[in-house]
Amino acid sequence: MESLKRAADAKTKAAGNGGRETCCNVVVELPLGDAAATFDLEKAVCSHGLFMMAPNHWDPLTKTLQRPLRLDCDDVPVSSSSTGLIVWISHPSDTPHSLRIRVFGTDSLSPQHQQSLLVQVRRMLRLSLSEETNVREFQKICEEAKERGFGRVFRSPTLFEDMIKCILLCNCQWSRTLSMAEALCELQLELQCQSFGASVSEADNRTNSRSPTAETAKFAPETPAGKESKRKLHKSSTNLASRFVETKAEMEADAEARINCMEMSEFWEGTEKLSTTFTSSNNEDSYEQCNSCKTSSKIYKAEPCSFSDLQTSESIELYPCNKIGNFPSPQEVASLDVKFLAKRCNLGYRASRIWNLAQSVVEGRIQLRQLEEACSEPSLSNYNKLAEQLKEINGFGPFTCANLLVCMGFYHVIPTDSETIRHLKQVHSRESTIKSVQRDVEAIYGKYTPFQFLAYWSEVWHFYEGWFGKLSEMPHSDYKLITATNMRPGMRGKYKRTKIS
Repeated sequence: MESLKRAADAKTKAAGNGGRETCCNVVVELPLGDAAATFDLEKAVCSHGLFMMAPNHWDPLTKTLQRPLRLDCDDVPVSSSSTGLIVWISHPSDTPHSLRIRVFGTDSLSPQHQQSLLVQVRRMLRLSLSEETNVREFQKICEEAKERGFGRVFRSPTLFEDMIKCILLCNCQWSRTLSMAEALCELQLELQCQSFGASVSEADNRTNSRSPTAETAKFAPETPAGKESKRKLHKSSTNLASRFVETKAEMEADAEARINCMEMSEFWEGTEKLSTTFTSSNNEDSYEQCNSCKTSSKIYKAEPCSFSDLQTSESIELYPCNKIGNFPSPQEVASLDVKFLAKRCNLGYRASRIWNLAQSVVEGRIQLRQLEEACSEPSLSNYNKLAEQLKEINGFGPFTCANLLVCMGFYHVIPTDSETIRHLKQVHSRESTIKSVQRDVEAIYGKYTPFQFLAYWSEVWHFYEGWFGKLSEMPHSDYKLITATNMRPGMRGKYKRTKIS
């Protein structure tokens, strides 16, 4: 593809790196502070099924969490200028007291964008002072969890993403939950292409005016749901990404200023492996004080990554951002037609609930920031107040509410469903029912108050790993195997994986 070659040549020339293909990136060091004594990135990430859901991507070889993040400030509306940048989070052995966050597609971060980045990373990994206190207190009363290094439960970078994913967890098989989350992220990639509609249209007119896929560039709300084909949409998303890169190659100003994950994936096409060695330049360091954690983050521009330097025999596959986008924002979801959303992402009845939630956020009827602030002190009274507010939202029944409140930092209520009943039967020989299961979990885990959920989930996660092997080492393609069907008596060990080295 000639235009793609021109894009690569333009980036190489701009980087001034001796004719080698390069990509710009920034590295931010996030000090762990007091959390360094209890923190383990692998255990903090691979502690809940949310880490398996798109767009999260855990690499077992390098123990690196990869995903796109929006760096816009909370009060800035998500628009065509809001691009998700690929972020890699690692915990190198040479910096045990800090995390290393590599942001691709930019050579600088404003103080506002840096702060947004750190807030989201801290939220995912539960690095606040209150969460660190919870870890220490819980491990005092649960020796098994301390031995396993368990105490943090992974969550999303934003409350909105957690809310949608809690809806996806309800009343379906785990494999479908995974596929629905992936479809939403694929759709976001398509919508991001659409946000540059004028440029894409110009490219279509010049290079592909008679292509039948050109009509799929419009996604909502005027696209009739009945005419959509999942196969065609998946194909068109790749075509749109390619056309978007071609157009951006001809727009020299944007080519260097705004590189999104689709462009990176096409630009890195042919590069099958990326090294996990992070290098930094001798540029002057800058610091920013974090009031919530009393630690300073360190940011510096990394030297451009050469493709030849990045390729090693023991490295990882590039984050598959040519196939998947970020998790859609409230504005993106609210802009869609409900029937299209349901059909495109196979959401069924969940589509209207997800769309209504997004619309309520966009119109200000649901204030996400206020909800987050209300759970800064996870007391029983705050829990009850928040639970009442959440139950007013369509689709938030007891199970979904309890899961979301766990994400928000309340651990004294255990979300119970058929999986809980299975666990109590296999591990505790309890013949629980839907009516009795809540009473049974209180009888078993009540001694861990106010951390009943942490005790329960530490046990569940340990059981999963005893059955399937270490989940942090499981291939992504096998995530869908974690179902009750595969945990029947006589199946133990069948799905265990050999250790990755």
